[in-house]
Amino acid sequence: MQETLRSYKASIFRALSHPTRIAILEVLRERELSTRAIQEKLGVEQANLSQHLAILRSHRIVANRKDGNQVFYSIRNPLLVEVLDIMRRYFQANLADAIQMLEEVECEVSER
Repeated sequence: MQETLRSYKASIFRALSHPTRIAILEVLRERELSTRAIQEKLGVEQANLSQHLAILRSHRIVANRKDGNQVFYSIRNPLLVEVLDIMRRYFQANLADAIQMLEEVECEVSER
């Protein structure tokens, strides 16, 4: 069972491993949007967007519904927004650590 869970987690992280897919989720975090609205907000080509949306759909990260000739997308589970927020805080913490190390190195160099 543990291995199955690890494989599932890895597949989700692989699905999220492209900056465009993260950007898609960021624009969907507040509300459902049409494919055209996502495309306009991100400035990506329609074919490229379709490929990324297909990956997110296949991993059940986003849900879609048709309304006439438009397709609307939303994040399937709002917990994913929390995961993205945690990753932002993780990045900020690592960035703060890197800045502190850089400042320490600069102090050592200036003392020489």
